Amino acid sequence: MLTNLSEGSFTPREELEDRINQLRKNMERAGIAFSIILQNVDLFYFAGTVQKGVLVVSVDNGPLLFIERNVDRAAVESGLEIIPIKRDKDVGEILMAKGILKGKCGMEFDVVPVSVFERWKGIVGLDDFTDIWPAIRDLRIIKSPFEIEQVKRSGSVCDHVFEKARDVVREGAREVDIAAFLEAEGRRVGHQGFLRMRGLNQEMMNLYITHGRSGTIPSSGDVPIAGAGVTHAIAQGPSLNKVEKGVPVVIDYGGGYNGYITDETRTFVVGELKERFKKPYEVAKEIVEDATVYGKEGIDGTELFLRAEEKAKKAGLDEYFMGFESGKVTFIGHGLGLEINELPVITPRHHIILKEGMVFAFEPKFIFPGEGAIGVEVDYVVRKDKLERVTRTSIDLVTI
Repeated sequence: MLTNLSEGSFTPREELEDRINQLRKNMERAGIAFSIILQNVDLFYFAGTVQKGVLVVSVDNGPLLFIERNVDRAAVESGLEIIPIKRDKDVGEILMAKGILKGKCGMEFDVVPVSVFERWKGIVGLDDFTDIWPAIRDLRIIKSPFEIEQVKRSGSVCDHVFEKARDVVREGAREVDIAAFLEAEGRRVGHQGFLRMRGLNQEMMNLYITHGRSGTIPSSGDVPIAGAGVTHAIAQGPSLNKVEKGVPVVIDYGGGYNGYITDETRTFVVGELKERFKKPYEVAKEIVEDATVYGKEGIDGTELFLRAEEKAKKAGLDEYFMGFESGKVTFIGHGLGLEINELPVITPRHHIILKEGMVFAFEPKFIFPGEGAIGVEVDYVVRKDKLERVTRTSIDLVTI
């Protein structure tokens, strides 16, 4: 059905079954008899498709994948057996017939609207519900070899875009025009078209181009550099600001391939970089280089943050590190996968021990009010003895 129309490997059936079996173990430990999974990303993770439907996972009976539409496409995409339905109420009748409707039920309380929850309460006829998201989150934090391969393919899209940026960053160019060119380049080499971010009102663009003052304007998003955007209705992203000589052009690009997201930043400048930004960029590079050497399985994520913060303090730049005043953020790294805000989060307060297979972005940045921002961001795969870079692009400043 999809031959010559799309790219990206289907998730192997054995991998889907392994993920589901791990979830069943987590559910059993938590006293959850069965779970109703509705959110697209979780459905894709466990069933390999985002066609309209619901996945029911029972500790005793295993998975049941119900598809309302499109059944034919879901049959191609998913390695699981499919049960066609005409309406969601059919699920309750089938679960009743199979004797599954008993005990505690799990649902994704972090994302499921109250109206949807109430509807499913009526469908299954139970009142004992709990949040299944923590059990799902703890599985998704460790990536399999198949997932890491998708992440690396996503990273190769980033490499291509950063290389092409050399051709379009020019004095007088508008941020939005640079973004338009680079977004097209990403699509040409396989970018999936958008990024997913978990949570209410969590909106994210593929590409942020900021320059000078536009990179210093904080917004509602929990990010160090949001951009001004072209309208206050969006309030983030590239603006109509034009590139000037000597002022950093910060390009923060989110790669996306076969569902998996990467997130990296490089800095470009037309002509010689202004003195104001030279030291901060060197410190940002030192922070990345230190993390690359120091990080590995068994390290507490707080150590990476504190080491970075200490370098910023020693350089006299801590006032501008990861934002300024009310615009400061409290993290330097965030997990990546099917969503851009997964675990681990690298903060000074939340202890999380790095384990092999975790994937995260690491982004030391400095913001100078009214002047501009500068920094770098790289993605890592945690290995037993090191942090492995996802992309191959140098973190050096690119001078045009």
